[in-house]
Amino acid sequence: MGRYGLLIDYEFCSGCQSCEVACKEEHGYPVGTWGIRVFDDGPWLVEEPHDWNWHKIPVPAKLCDLCADRVAAGREPTCVHHCLAQVMKFGPVSELALELERKPNQVLWCPR
Repeated sequence: MGRYGLLIDYEFCSGCQSCEVACKEEHGYPVGTWGIRVFDDGPWLVEEPHDWNWHKIPVPAKLCDLCADRVAAGREPTCVHHCLAQVMKFGPVSELALELERKPNQVLWCPR
């Protein structure tokens, strides 16, 4: 079996944090502990007036095991399942890497 990972298209992440909440609920993490966390990139002015860079970037933490129990049962990781903007994909790293080549402004995350 090959390695699996998450492909996150942060260009369209709305910052709703549903991935954070779903992960905490799925794993029972206490306050201040994260399996995935949404960070801000910006805001700052890019070039022209009213041209802002402000992205929300979901970042899996060390605790993330890609919901191994869910995946073993044939389900997606909970962050992918609950992503309201549908910007997260789960699958073999080799397939996700091909998609990453086709579209920039994404992050490919692969746990150990």
